[in-house]
Amino acid sequence: MDKENNKIIPFKTIDKIADKLRDVLNSSDNVLLYAYNGTGKTRLSMAFKNKGKKKNGGDTLYFNAFTEDLFTWDNDLKNDENRTLKINELSNFFNGFKELSLENRIFAHLERYAKINFKIDYEKWTISFSRIIPNPKYNPHNPNNREPETIEQDGIKISRGEENIFVFCIFLAICELVIDGAEAYKWVKYIYIDDPISSLDENNAITIANDLSHVIGRCKGKAKVVISSHHSLFYNVMYNELRKNSRSYFLYKTSSEEYRLQKTEDTPFFHHIALLCELKQRVEQYKKKREENKENIQTDILNTYHFNILRSILEKTAVFFGYTDFSFCLKNKKEEDEDNDKNENLYARALNIMSHGRYSIFSPVGMMPDSADLFVEIFDTFTKKYDFYFPDVFTDGN
Repeated sequence: MDKENNKIIPFKTIDKIADKLRDVLNSSDNVLLYAYNGTGKTRLSMAFKNKGKKKNGGDTLYFNAFTEDLFTWDNDLKNDENRTLKINELSNFFNGFKELSLENRIFAHLERYAKINFKIDYEKWTISFSRIIPNPKYNPHNPNNREPETIEQDGIKISRGEENIFVFCIFLAICELVIDGAEAYKWVKYIYIDDPISSLDENNAITIANDLSHVIGRCKGKAKVVISSHHSLFYNVMYNELRKNSRSYFLYKTSSEEYRLQKTEDTPFFHHIALLCELKQRVEQYKKKREENKENIQTDILNTYHFNILRSILEKTAVFFGYTDFSFCLKNKKEEDEDNDKNENLYARALNIMSHGRYSIFSPVGMMPDSADLFVEIFDTFTKKYDFYFPDVFTDGN
């Protein structure tokens, strides 16, 4: 059976996935990728960029964690007055920066997200920021006070979130230059955007997704676009805005460290469902293994950090229904008896104890059999109470 038609495509390396994305973009305008943190999204964006660099000296304008590194702060440690953001002018990212004067384009995006002003010094390659603040000398009760109500505070250092937004607004402005056919960016054939909303709240995530979708909508015929994200809300907004001209995939790694690229078709999804699907797969694998070996079983199918994941899902579900205690999700309405109360208390205590350890997905520790059996009981109790729909997109094809 053809792998693409089967929706699940296995890859041994990130490099091969980059080849696949370039191939897909031969017949599609955009590619959307959803992937958990730690999967390799940033490495994939760099592998994609390097493919173009080997062929013709570079064909990809990209935004990822490395883009933010093109800007560094000079905090004016001597005087503590004039803090500036320094620009690495040697990067191709700034090819037309000086000649094309992007302030108006940048500010058109920035004013939607942050109340800050900026000035670019093209000789020193620095950016200074200012903000309108209440004037401490202004006194509304003094009729002789001629001080203005507000003043502009110069040389400020903006927050990390404001910095991320500002850098992304620069990127959007440069994308518009690509669309407009600016000579300095004629080399751009692909635009690759990896997780543009780090350090942002959900309101800004939605606004940026809408803003970005409008810019990308104008890219048709100018540049092909790849967007990757671990943020489910951002991904869903982008999916709904761009799905007519896009191919969308779920990128993940299997327990054997093999990469899988799985088509999502018409199914955008939410993070908690993706996590539940992962737990469901693990539970089913464990049950099968347990059935084969009814004695003591030591496996890494269920790891200690899975308790943290399950508790997080239970807490989100409880909040959705207006409850403050996740144990609400473990109540069985059809069995209001003493035994059920005991089970509920046992499950809640187990989750409290097991989810407070410092368990890491990068250093997984397998559960002992008793803990794994209890985890399966809790998971089954929860998923039987709520009729979750598990999309096929989250199966691994095994």
